[in-house]
Amino acid sequence: MRLWTLHPRYLDSRGFCGLWREALLAQAVLLGNTSGYRSHPQLERFKQHSDPGSAIATYLLGLYAESLRRGYAFDASKIRDPRASVRLSETDGQLQWEWEHLQAKLRVRAPSVYESLAGVGFPEAHPMFHIVAGPVRDWERAAGLPN
Repeated sequence: MRLWTLHPRYLDSRGFCGLWREALLAQAVLLGNTSGYRSHPQLERFKQHSDPGSAIATYLLGLYAESLRRGYAFDASKIRDPRASVRLSETDGQLQWEWEHLQAKLRVRAPSVYESLAGVGFPEAHPMFHIVAGPVRDWERAAGLPN
Protein backbone atom coordinates (compact mmCIF):
# COMPACT_ATOMS: atom_id res chain seq x y z
CA MET A 1 0.00 0.00 0.00
CA ARG A 2 1.30 3.46 -0.91
CA LEU A 3 -0.75 6.54 -0.10
CA TRP A 4 1.29 9.17 -1.91
CA THR A 5 1.94 12.62 -0.45
CA LEU A 6 2.50 13.70 -4.04
CA HIS A 7 -0.27 15.33 -6.03
CA PRO A 8 -2.03 12.54 -7.95
CA ARG A 9 -1.54 14.42 -11.24
CA TYR A 10 1.99 12.98 -11.40
CA LEU A 11 0.87 9.36 -11.45
CA ASP A 12 0.46 7.37 -14.62
CA SER A 13 -2.96 5.78 -15.16
CA ARG A 14 -1.90 2.44 -13.69
CA GLY A 15 -0.48 4.07 -10.58
CA PHE A 16 -3.44 6.40 -10.19
CA CYS A 17 -6.08 3.66 -10.46
CA GLY A 18 -4.08 1.54 -8.02
CA LEU A 19 -3.93 4.46 -5.61
CA TRP A 20 -7.73 4.82 -5.72
CA ARG A 21 -8.15 1.15 -4.81
CA GLU A 22 -5.53 1.32 -2.06
CA ALA A 23 -7.07 4.47 -0.57
CA LEU A 24 -10.48 2.77 -0.51
CA LEU A 25 -8.87 -0.16 1.31
CA ALA A 26 -7.25 2.30 3.72
CA GLN A 27 -10.67 3.82 4.36
CA ALA A 28 -12.08 0.39 5.21
CA VAL A 29 -9.17 -0.25 7.58
CA LEU A 30 -9.46 3.11 9.32
CA LEU A 31 -13.21 2.67 9.75
CA GLY A 32 -12.70 -0.78 11.27
CA ASN A 33 -14.35 -2.62 8.39
CA THR A 34 -11.52 -5.08 7.73
CA SER A 35 -9.14 -7.11 9.84
CA GLY A 36 -6.16 -6.86 7.50
CA TYR A 37 -3.63 -4.05 7.03
CA ARG A 38 -4.45 -2.48 10.42
CA SER A 39 -0.79 -1.90 11.24
CA HIS A 40 0.33 -0.75 7.81
CA PRO A 41 2.84 2.12 8.18
CA GLN A 42 1.22 4.15 5.39
CA LEU A 43 -1.82 4.62 7.65
CA GLU A 44 0.11 6.25 10.51
CA ARG A 45 -0.44 9.88 9.53
CA PHE A 46 -4.17 9.28 9.11
CA LYS A 47 -4.43 7.43 12.42
CA GLN A 48 -2.77 10.34 14.20
CA HIS A 49 -5.60 12.69 13.23
CA SER A 50 -8.47 13.04 15.71
CA ASP A 51 -10.86 11.77 13.02
CA PRO A 52 -9.03 9.24 10.82
CA GLY A 53 -12.18 8.54 8.78
CA SER A 54 -12.50 12.18 7.76
CA ALA A 55 -8.77 12.36 7.05
CA ILE A 56 -8.86 9.46 4.59
CA ALA A 57 -12.11 10.78 3.09
CA THR A 58 -10.37 14.09 2.39
CA TYR A 59 -7.56 12.16 0.73
CA LEU A 60 -10.06 10.25 -1.40
CA LEU A 61 -11.84 13.48 -2.36
CA GLY A 62 -8.55 14.77 -3.75
CA LEU A 63 -8.21 11.61 -5.82
CA TYR A 64 -11.78 11.90 -6.99
CA ALA A 65 -11.17 15.49 -8.15
CA GLU A 66 -8.17 14.27 -10.16
CA SER A 67 -10.27 11.45 -11.64
CA LEU A 68 -12.76 14.03 -12.93
CA ARG A 69 -9.94 16.04 -14.50
CA ARG A 70 -8.77 12.88 -16.27
CA GLY A 71 -12.27 11.91 -17.40
CA TYR A 72 -12.34 8.72 -15.29
CA ALA A 73 -15.55 7.24 -13.87
CA PHE A 74 -14.59 6.73 -10.22
CA ASP A 75 -17.54 6.17 -7.88
CA ALA A 76 -17.69 9.02 -5.36
CA SER A 77 -20.37 7.20 -3.38
CA LYS A 78 -17.58 4.97 -2.02
CA ILE A 79 -16.21 7.92 -0.03
CA ARG A 80 -17.77 7.61 3.44
CA ASP A 81 -17.61 11.31 4.35
CA PRO A 82 -18.01 13.33 1.12
CA ARG A 83 -17.92 16.66 3.00
CA ALA A 84 -14.66 16.02 4.84
CA SER A 85 -12.10 18.79 4.88
CA VAL A 86 -8.94 17.87 6.76
CA ARG A 87 -5.44 19.29 6.38
CA LEU A 88 -2.43 17.29 7.48
CA SER A 89 1.15 18.46 7.68
CA GLU A 90 3.79 16.48 5.86
CA THR A 91 7.50 17.05 5.49
CA ASP A 92 9.38 18.25 2.46
CA GLY A 93 11.78 15.34 3.03
CA GLN A 94 8.93 12.85 2.71
CA LEU A 95 7.61 14.58 -0.40
CA GLN A 96 11.04 14.67 -2.03
CA TRP A 97 11.71 11.00 -1.20
CA GLU A 98 8.37 9.98 -2.71
CA TRP A 99 9.11 12.07 -5.81
CA GLU A 100 12.37 10.21 -6.38
CA HIS A 101 10.63 6.89 -5.69
CA LEU A 102 7.88 7.67 -8.20
CA GLN A 103 10.36 8.79 -10.84
CA ALA A 104 12.22 5.48 -10.53
CA LYS A 105 8.94 3.59 -11.01
CA LEU A 106 7.87 5.72 -13.98
CA ARG A 107 11.26 5.46 -15.68
CA VAL A 108 10.56 1.72 -16.07
CA ARG A 109 6.75 1.49 -16.16
CA ALA A 110 5.77 4.63 -18.09
CA PRO A 111 8.75 6.28 -19.79
CA SER A 112 6.62 8.86 -21.60
CA VAL A 113 5.09 10.02 -18.30
CA TYR A 114 8.55 10.08 -16.74
CA GLU A 115 9.84 12.27 -19.56
CA SER A 116 6.84 14.60 -19.35
CA LEU A 117 7.74 15.32 -15.71
CA ALA A 118 11.39 16.15 -16.42
CA GLY A 119 10.83 19.89 -15.91
CA VAL A 120 9.29 19.53 -12.46
CA GLY A 121 11.67 20.86 -9.84
CA PHE A 122 9.93 20.38 -6.51
CA PRO A 123 6.60 18.57 -6.89
CA GLU A 124 3.25 19.68 -5.53
CA ALA A 125 1.62 17.72 -2.75
CA HIS A 126 -1.85 16.20 -2.66
CA PRO A 127 -4.19 19.11 -1.80
CA MET A 128 -4.83 17.88 1.74
CA PHE A 129 -1.18 18.19 2.75
CA HIS A 130 0.54 21.29 4.05
CA ILE A 131 4.28 20.86 3.51
CA VAL A 132 6.68 21.75 6.32
CA ALA A 133 10.43 21.37 6.66
CA GLY A 134 11.57 17.99 7.89
CA PRO A 135 13.05 14.60 7.08
CA VAL A 136 11.57 11.46 5.60
CA ARG A 137 9.03 10.10 8.07
CA ASP A 138 9.94 7.31 10.47
CA TRP A 139 7.01 5.23 9.24
CA GLU A 140 8.49 5.09 5.73
CA ARG A 141 10.00 1.61 5.57
CA ALA A 142 11.30 1.46 2.03
CA ALA A 143 14.84 0.49 1.14
CA GLY A 144 17.33 3.17 0.26
CA LEU A 145 16.18 5.79 2.74
CA PRO A 146 18.67 8.39 3.86
CA ASN A 147 19.97 7.89 7.41
